[in-house]
Parts: sequence; C-alpha cells; structure tokens
Amino acid sequence: MTKSSRTFDHVETWVFDLDNTLYPHHVNLWQQVDARIGEFVANWLNVSAEEARRIQKDYYRRYGTTMRGMMTEHGVHADDFLAYVHRIDHSPLEPNPAMGAAIERLPGRKLILTNGSVDHVDAVLDRLGIASHFHGVFDIIAAELTPKPARQTYDRFLKLHEVDPTRAAMFEDLARNLEVPHALGMTTVLVVPDGTKEVVREDWELEGRDDPHVDYVTDDLTGFLRGLAR
Repeated sequence: MTKSSRTFDHVETWVFDLDNTLYPHHVNLWQQVDARIGEFVANWLNVSAEEARRIQKDYYRRYGTTMRGMMTEHGVHADDFLAYVHRIDHSPLEPNPAMGAAIERLPGRKLILTNGSVDHVDAVLDRLGIASHFHGVFDIIAAELTPKPARQTYDRFLKLHEVDPTRAAMFEDLARNLEVPHALGMTTVLVVPDGTKEVVREDWELEGRDDPHVDYVTDDLTGFLRGLAR
C-alpha cells in the first residue's frame, strides 16, 4: 500500500530491520526470544513469571528494549543478557531464495540495522540463505547498547556506514522505529503480518500503519522488493 509521494528512484542504500522483517511474522521466531527474555527477568529479579512478563513489556515500551531497561534499572550486563535470550532454535526458518534474489536486484548497498546481536543476525541470515546479499550489520553493540527508536542510534548508524538518509530506504516491522528515519529523509516501509496467519505480538506492536511517517505498507516483502527492481 502506497501512502506517500516519496519514491525509490533515488535510493542507493537499503536498510533492513531483522526480526519479523526479513522473515515472516507468523514464523514467531521472536516468540522464543520473548520467552527467554521473560525467563532472564524472572531469574535475575527472583520474581514470578507473571511479574517478569509485566516488567519485561514495561521496559520494552519505555526503553526500546527490555535489555536497556534491565541495564538501567538493575545493572545487568549486555553480554549476559544477549547470550541468554538469543540461545534459541532457528530451525523454523527456511531458506528464502526468492527474497534473496529480490534483494540482490536492488541497486546499491544493503545494510541491516537491528536491536539484536550480530550472532543472532548471522544465525538468521544463514538459515534464510541470504547473508551474501548484505554489505554490513549495525547491531545493539555497535549502537553502544542504545536501541532504536533513539535518535542517536540512527545518527551513529548513518555516520558509521556513511549513509545519506535522503538517498536511503528503511524497512521495519515497528512503526515507531520509522519515525526518526522518515524525519531524516528516508523512504519508509512498514512490514506487517500476513493477515491469513496467526502471529504472536503485543497489540501496540501492530499499530501505526496509518502514521504519517510510514510511506508504504506491505505484508509481502519479497513481492514488494520485486516491484522495485530497476
């Protein structure tokens, strides 16, 4: 769905989120990470699963990631958190050569900007079979542990990878993470779940498709990318 006069003709850098963007929402891979985060919070704070869930989601909304909240409020070390929560089974992911071919045809660089870790990125891209199409990864460590949607994280990303935001496009599954990129001049695309599949998400995570900083909305990333080939 097109909502904006912004186009892709000028784009020379293509920026992709990872989780629930480069693989389908209904795979619910993030559900495993979500459960591991809950376990970490419960164990660290010695609270019930129910209380851990409340804290987890509160920090997620307020700090951008639960990890940032746990670091700020409870002195958790990022390495400990990331090592625990990303210890998941990636086997539900299947190779996606069609998407790989669509990404390859895009003119210019392709980068990943994620609140996850490089190790998690590597595991996902390996399962999808698309690692060779990307020129770089900017993860939560490169962001100095400050997650999207913080403005300084995008500024750090743009500087490190020498990206001109007015000649870039960004693909994300959370509308709030597109607000800053849009303000910087990027063409923004919100990737939403396939309406025929069941997904495990918080209600607020699925909001925002009508927000003014969302230029395009798609529930079929591969098909959308094919349409951009030039």
